[in-house]
Amino acid sequence: MPIRLPLGSLIAPLRRLGGRPTAAKLSRYGASILLLPVEPRAALWAALPHGALLRNLYLRKGRKPGDSISARVGANAQTLLVVGFVARQAGTFERLQAAGKLARAALETDPESVLLWERDCGAEAGREALGATLAALQAAAFRLASFKSRPAARTRLARIDVATSSALPDLDRVMATAAGNNLARWLTALPPNHLDARGYRRLLRDLARRLKLTFQFYGEAQLRRLGAGAFLAVARGNATRDAGIVRLCYRPRGAAAPAVSLVGKGICFDTGGTNLKPHKGMLDMHTDMEGSAVAVGSLYALQALRSPLAVDCWLAITENRIGPLAYKPQDVVRARNGSTIQVIHTDAEGRMVLADTLSLAAEKKPRAIIDYATLTGACVYALTERYSGAFTNRLEERDLIEAAGRSSGERVWCFPMDADYDTDLDSSIADVMQCAVDGKGDHILAARFLNRFVPKDIAWLHLDLAAGMRSGGLAHIGTDITGFGVRYTVELLRRGWPPPHKRA
Repeated sequence: MPIRLPLGSLIAPLRRLGGRPTAAKLSRYGASILLLPVEPRAALWAALPHGALLRNLYLRKGRKPGDSISARVGANAQTLLVVGFVARQAGTFERLQAAGKLARAALETDPESVLLWERDCGAEAGREALGATLAALQAAAFRLASFKSRPAARTRLARIDVATSSALPDLDRVMATAAGNNLARWLTALPPNHLDARGYRRLLRDLARRLKLTFQFYGEAQLRRLGAGAFLAVARGNATRDAGIVRLCYRPRGAAAPAVSLVGKGICFDTGGTNLKPHKGMLDMHTDMEGSAVAVGSLYALQALRSPLAVDCWLAITENRIGPLAYKPQDVVRARNGSTIQVIHTDAEGRMVLADTLSLAAEKKPRAIIDYATLTGACVYALTERYSGAFTNRLEERDLIEAAGRSSGERVWCFPMDADYDTDLDSSIADVMQCAVDGKGDHILAARFLNRFVPKDIAWLHLDLAAGMRSGGLAHIGTDITGFGVRYTVELLRRGWPPPHKRA
């Protein structure tokens, strides 16, 4: 049976309550999260439901930001009350990290409803902590696809209620980015026999229908006519001829040309090709399409927010397989923009499929392109899985690019993009080598390679998703697959990136 998009369950419904929670109201919920300052006023305890119990728990040990206490309260102790302590000053990543622990503790017993409330944390700190905790609850409550023949019975979180006297965060943005992240993680986690190129295309067509997006598919025959030899070289080893490039278009009223194009690497399974990966290196290579999933999740969030920006989403969907027709080292292929490429290593397939996809996206003349890819191990070695690498042809915007990472909680670091790196990709027989023979600075060289396929008058940002997969999760995300990039994209575009290009 074909798998279906879980759009109806990406996020739990949310509503705001008036007034302060009482013990009676609290007992109606399966779980509750209460946010308090690190050092609550003495009078606050008396004003809280079950305040004496909470004060005794608090006094048993010192409190610091990110710590929590919990108790079962109400009739028959049916409500799990988790209390988190909020710092006045903290970065978004730290708030999300603390919120993730609270959310996972509150949802441990699969409650059907959760009450989230805040007291005396301060206007800004309270708003930020509420937003982080809502995002964490949505991430923790969402379930990735399961294929167990006898799945364990679990209650789905049906409602989150919020009670606060402080200003609320931008709930639309919190909900939209949470839904986009959940969709990205769901797609990435699917087994490769379910999310092969044909299955992926079917899901994307269904997504376009349900969100009223334009769907276009460039199959191998059409890509051959278009001269997309770099993409087709990678697809050659596939057993079936299902690979291709998908274009999804979101257009607000009155918009025609795209303002921004999101481009994603969608390698549904990566064997490494002729340069075959070892067992451990290949085991999780069904997740090598996470860049495309993040692009889709970002598009979903922007559409949910009714963004005024016209957005194209280009997805390079194929596998990288071993076989008698698979491309091999020292092949020379011609890309869509006319550049000839000397193949060095067939496991550097991501930059090959992105080259032609970037060229196609650029031909529609967007003001900006953002591409996403789990592209290089070098970026992971440089940053670990806590940050992702950022590369841009607008080096003067480094501060804005990194600031969007700090304020979204999805942190990025801008690497150098100096033109002299290109000499490491000089080829004696083609216009450019696909990669260097050794691995030095491969994340930078990969970005310099991709830079050739984006015209200079289009602002371009390449995200090498080192943080796309991290054991134990990252920030508020508790799964190894993090869906990193959706929050970042929404925040970057909200900040007005890219600014108008200043011509020399």
